[in-house]
Amino acid sequence: MSKVNYGAMSDEELRRYFLKHREDKLALRAYLDRVADRPRHIITTADDPDFEAKIEAAVLQRLQATDSNGEATR
Repeated sequence: MSKVNYGAMSDEELRRYFLKHREDKLALRAYLDRVADRPRHIITTADDPDFEAKIEAAVLQRLQATDSNGEATR
């Protein structure tokens, strides 16, 4: 078996590769490392008085992005 170059794959290619080759633990590790390295967007904090409204707005925004793209953004 030839060595797979995970670094040359896009995030989506790597995700699809792992889904087809679930026994490839190195592919899973490469994908999880990429996800962990992404910047995180903080929507709100638990003590924010507008917590529920901000969560609802974020969910609606994500749903609208999914509807317009036909696929959820990652």
